[in-house]
Amino acid sequence: MFRNQELNLLIIAICIFLIPHVCAANTDTFTLWQLPSQTGSQMNSYVIQTFHGKVIVIDGGFAEDASYLKGFLGALGNKVHAWFISHQHVDHIEALTTILKKPQGLEIDKVFGSFLDEEWIKVYEQDSLKTASEFNRALHEKEIPILSLKLGQTIKIDGITIKILGIKNSEITTNAINNSSVVMKFWDKHKSICFLGDIGVEGGRKLLNSKFKKELKSDYVQMAHHGQAGVEEDFYKAVSPKYCIWPTPLWLWENNNGGGDNSGNWKTLEVRSWINKLKIKKHYCLFEGLIKIY
Repeated sequence: MFRNQELNLLIIAICIFLIPHVCAANTDTFTLWQLPSQTGSQMNSYVIQTFHGKVIVIDGGFAEDASYLKGFLGALGNKVHAWFISHQHVDHIEALTTILKKPQGLEIDKVFGSFLDEEWIKVYEQDSLKTASEFNRALHEKEIPILSLKLGQTIKIDGITIKILGIKNSEITTNAINNSSVVMKFWDKHKSICFLGDIGVEGGRKLLNSKFKKELKSDYVQMAHHGQAGVEEDFYKAVSPKYCIWPTPLWLWENNNGGGDNSGNWKTLEVRSWINKLKIKKHYCLFEGLIKIY
């Protein structure tokens, strides 16, 4: 008989390798998964596997998402070559904090980020200080190399090129931590994906006014701030995506606060109207479950 943990790993492995492909498969490109939320809330959790099998993680979600993520990584070999953190909010880093406390054999080679100091967070976003402090403590206790990302930096991992187009913006104190989200572009000869984290209006404008604007154009875009109250329409025009990846639960997609469609104060429907003008070929949404993109 399978124990619960073994059964979970088996189910995840089946999902990883048998889930229907959501776009035409290439034999020499990387695979991206958007992992489903285990809480019904918004979160970011992305896993990339290179053509030769190296594993890259972006964010990870809440503590409640850690078990699923851990099982998913176990099915891929239980080793992460690089873990990228977009910014220090609970729905992005708490899963990694939880995993670091009980890694259970998971190996993490290095963590990349552009981290705000705890003193800065204490001044500009006090509510996130405990989350950031616990994350920092867990990282240092495991003595995992922490690599600070530089603006314009290029990283190459097993056939994937990663360009860092945006890092922390400590001078922006409105929507403070979101506006310090790392913006990254991943690409190979088959596809390109732009990850925006939760970057907001101010951070988006700064990037559009920089020399990196021309490098935003990508086949896929991860929608900023879960598809609402992130960057402005002009930013998405600059990316000019063919496909949109939405880390967005159904209630947020519908702007539903419990009173029916468009009963909330979120801006998802407005963002969706912008995106519709770009003639997107397909949307990949968090509420659809595990998404696999070749």
